[in-house]
Amino acid sequence: MVLNHLMGLYTHPKQEWQTIEKNHEALKSSLSHVLLIALIPAICSYFATAHIGWHPGAGELLFLTPKSAMFMSIGMYFGLIFGVMALAYLAYWMGKTFDADPTYTQALELAAYTATPLFMVGLAALYPVLWFIMVVGLIGLTYSVYLLYAGVPIIMNIPEEKGFIYASSVVTAGLVLLVALMASSVILWSVGFGSMLQ
Repeated sequence: MVLNHLMGLYTHPKQEWQTIEKNHEALKSSLSHVLLIALIPAICSYFATAHIGWHPGAGELLFLTPKSAMFMSIGMYFGLIFGVMALAYLAYWMGKTFDADPTYTQALELAAYTATPLFMVGLAALYPVLWFIMVVGLIGLTYSVYLLYAGVPIIMNIPEEKGFIYASSVVTAGLVLLVALMASSVILWSVGFGSMLQ
């Protein structure tokens, strides 16, 4: 079942990681989870930018045209999916360095469930005030990093000391991917996808 580990990761994360490790799902289950959860920030940001309006802190509300908002949301959706799959590949690739022998499915489970709190931050876009989104985003990012540090030793079956270094490497790779996604958004905006209405 898609989303079957969601509540457990919020209420008892270490036990839930152990459950995930014992019952490895098929690749399609982790992929289905990512495809579904990535809809949250994409849909919420569409409504926020096209219909609610962004409040940057001073001045009038800013809106995108519905067409521009749709292009940006679709780009965000596929960018998020690409980011999770790329992070999974990096975790898989780095595994041998840390004496782990993960399958790509294990690495995708790790990336998909770790990214979930960050994707849930998308709900904050429905109250599009910059400071609020930044605070909620920081909380989501912090919890995602916590989940990663808790999950790496369990999913990859390695000691906690090695898991800490492994997770730190994955966090670094994840931050690079996040910056790359932000840069892609800026590039798309600058080539004309960010038409504004007043």
